[in-house]
Amino acid sequence: MQQCALEKSVILCRSCDLVVSKRALPTGVRALCPRCHTALYDTPYCSINGMLALCLTALIFFFPANLLPVLELHFLGSIRTTTIIEGAINVADQGYWIVGIAVITAAVIAPGLLIASILTQILIVKYQLHNPFFRQILRQLLRQQSLLSQLTMLEIYMISILVSVFQLSDYTDLYFGMGTFCFTMLFVMTIFLQREYDLEHMWSMLDD
Repeated sequence: MQQCALEKSVILCRSCDLVVSKRALPTGVRALCPRCHTALYDTPYCSINGMLALCLTALIFFFPANLLPVLELHFLGSIRTTTIIEGAINVADQGYWIVGIAVITAAVIAPGLLIASILTQILIVKYQLHNPFFRQILRQLLRQQSLLSQLTMLEIYMISILVSVFQLSDYTDLYFGMGTFCFTMLFVMTIFLQREYDLEHMWSMLDD
């Protein structure tokens, strides 16, 4: 049923507007437009167990990434540390509360909700797909998936960390802690999670 649903779905080429039937691909294979050879999509989804492993790994790194210090500054004998949440609160205290809210939303709240949403979807598909109550929950989560993906912007905060390091390196000694490692791993896991997740495939499983 799932294979048939995928074979009946179509995708529009963004270069020449050709309508192409979308089919499941082996791992590492990319579909090309038969007319203009533009890349259409990669492997549309990995296994449910693979997605579950990515979600659990991202969840493991999520809490220490937000609770442990990301940077440690040594300046004139004093040592200061900061976490992502503390940094956002400090920015808000200085009057830039919109920036603080944006940081909290894009780097903490949205990634946490995204991971929790995908994990819930996977567990429902894996164990409770035929339960009407859980099917309704899955339907609501799928409707909100695009919004959560757009709000999750860990790469922006990662770039801001790198910019801060280069700007402060001439004035103070900077040290990366466990929080930096956990945040980097969370960033990597989130990228893989969003790449492997396929919304159309999840909808097709709900419709089966």
